[in-house]
Amino acid sequence: MDREFEALITAALDAARHSGPDDVPIGAVVVDADGVELARAGNRREADGDPCAHAEVLALREAARRHGDGWRLEGCTIAVTVEPCTMCAGAISLSRVERVIFGAYEPKTGAVGSLWDVLRDPRLTHRPQVRGGVLADRCAAIVQDFFAARRGRSG
Repeated sequence: MDREFEALITAALDAARHSGPDDVPIGAVVVDADGVELARAGNRREADGDPCAHAEVLALREAARRHGDGWRLEGCTIAVTVEPCTMCAGAISLSRVERVIFGAYEPKTGAVGSLWDVLRDPRLTHRPQVRGGVLADRCAAIVQDFFAARRGRSG
């Protein structure tokens, strides 16, 4: 299982590298129950001027178009480089994915265990399986490098 999770996070890292140039490089990949990739996306909030253009939301939208069961992504897995925020955790729950795999924990905005734990809230009707910390150092490094480069440009 660890190799499968690492492969999914590696694909999400590749997606993160395709984020808009001013967007925090976070990537997401959605695969179906057979492991077939349905979608991948990087953050595009700045590039698109869209507050909802987080990698997870973009990947969920595309996966829903391809999956063939309307908006329900039952049996699917989403892999994300950074712990999802509250908006993305809500979208993930509502999409009915089976598993959520993420890389780096996000203590300031994370909603899958760090600041909040939206996906495991017993009041929800759908709670996917969650595995965090997969290739966490690599996932954190790409974000840290992004912000270090931005600080270097402004100073």
